[in-house]
Amino acid sequence: MMDFIAANWNALLWLLAAILLLVIEAATVQLVSIWLCLGAFAATLATIFGAGWELQFGVFIVVSGVALVGTRPFVKKALKVEKVHTNADSVIGMTGSVLQDIDNMEETGRVRVNGLDWSARSAGGEPIHVGAAVVVEAIEGVKVIVRPAK
Repeated sequence: MMDFIAANWNALLWLLAAILLLVIEAATVQLVSIWLCLGAFAATLATIFGAGWELQFGVFIVVSGVALVGTRPFVKKALKVEKVHTNADSVIGMTGSVLQDIDNMEETGRVRVNGLDWSARSAGGEPIHVGAAVVVEAIEGVKVIVRPAK
């Protein structure tokens, strides 16, 4: 057994890498390492057929790259990860009023939009004072990004 391992240690390392990459792939919800797994398996085969380490690494890179380029567009289309809209998204485009001065430098500001109190930041970076009317442009985390209403 030790003679076999000594004679084939490169192939065993590539095979171990392929198995490890396959385990990583199985542990993730996104396609992350399947292409590298295919490249490592191909390098294992190249090693078994007597390729030197330069050719092994070249086979790994080429097969991984071809697999990525060849399948990624189809996989992205098949998975079609779409943004899930929430109820909070409904405030985008609504008008509200400033409850606390909005100052991006001081990281202060609160607005009331659609009856709800939000932490706010100015879209343009300019300070907006209490009582001003604002329009919600976006939501970033728990903050609304607003601009003064015209």
